[in-house]
Amino acid sequence: MTFPIRAITLDLDDTLWPFAPIGVRVEQTLDAFLRTHSPATADMYPIEKMRDLRTRVFAENAHLMHDLSALRQLTIEHALRDSGGDLGLLDAAYEVFYAERNKVEYYPDSEAALARIAARVPVAAVTNGNADLDRVGIGHLFAFTLGSREHGVAKPDASIFHAACDRLGCAHGDVLHVGDHIEMDVAGAARAGLRTCWINREDRRWEHATIAPDLEFDTLTALADWLDAVPTVADRT
Repeated sequence: MTFPIRAITLDLDDTLWPFAPIGVRVEQTLDAFLRTHSPATADMYPIEKMRDLRTRVFAENAHLMHDLSALRQLTIEHALRDSGGDLGLLDAAYEVFYAERNKVEYYPDSEAALARIAARVPVAAVTNGNADLDRVGIGHLFAFTLGSREHGVAKPDASIFHAACDRLGCAHGDVLHVGDHIEMDVAGAARAGLRTCWINREDRRWEHATIAPDLEFDTLTALADWLDAVPTVADRT
């Protein structure tokens, strides 16, 4: 299928890089910090117990699900308080976590394909996560990042997609949203009136009764190739 677009909105976690290895590393890094600076906290909340605490804090604060940074900080605060630790360590502990969170290992195709895509059309990151693209090292390839924390509502709510389109200066139907998640990315963007591209790296079955993606690729390279084959992609007015 070919159709002209003027801009792309792009998911980050599990689209440009897998999140699972990051999740493992941040747990280990935070645990090491606490074992050095607050041993009682590390003893009360080793990695598995900290994971359980995080799950509980997230469930008890569903109103903050658009703000993963706040939820992570709240989890660390609970752990310090429960263990009699020094709450003055909160900022340093979070910074250790956040620095590790921004060390990503790209999918093999991602960096080169992203550079090709960004050379063709403006790209905006639209994410429920809390990656800092300047820390990651690719901020220069994006027109902007619109996170759910900044916006106040998370994907798949239509308003975050509409806000991105407004900042791009594009009609909803002139923007292609690209992401891995069937509901958060494809279904959410489709209901908001955007064109959609499903990045399906693991050959999953499409499972949605009423919505299908406009495009489906197993790599970002395939999307870059598709863009190269659409001669009017950057020229529609």
